[in-house]
Amino acid sequence: MKKQNKTETRLSSKVLGGVLLIVLGTIFLAGHLFEIGLGHNVWPFAIIIPGVILFLGALTWAEKASQALAAVSGVVSMVGIVLLVQSLTGWWASWAYAWALVVPAGPGLGMWLLGVMKERASLARSGRAVSRLGLFIFVIGSLFFELFLGINGPGARYGLALLLMSLGLILLIGDMRTSHA
Repeated sequence: MKKQNKTETRLSSKVLGGVLLIVLGTIFLAGHLFEIGLGHNVWPFAIIIPGVILFLGALTWAEKASQALAAVSGVVSMVGIVLLVQSLTGWWASWAYAWALVVPAGPGLGMWLLGVMKERASLARSGRAVSRLGLFIFVIGSLFFELFLGINGPGARYGLALLLMSLGLILLIGDMRTSHA
């Protein structure tokens, strides 16, 4: 029992660390962009909320249907999240690499979360693998397009923010690898 608590504490610390790095990177990014008006940037929630509702539906459906619905909910939710970030930052050109968050990472996250919540280890493993692929493509793409090509402006200006968010994603990927396998 003590070993399980230590493992849960270690996993919680990794998740917290990953989330904090992403938040910190986002704060640095917002600091560079300054005038962020939230009023006109709320519209992506019209996409995120249906994605969450689809996932809640996946929790109640039969096994095969729930997997498909979880994958679709991941895509819908991730489109909304990407659009929210782009709306807040004005980084519309990030679609050059953000597509990897929508597919394959989105369906993978949906399947992973469903596997974790329904205690289906094989589904969690396969979802985790697909998510990791998408996150890997996203990180490599963001570093290439932002730091080397500077598609959203001078790459070095946003380098610290991107580095912190990338490190946070890597920590979360590592946590997904070790938890609920």
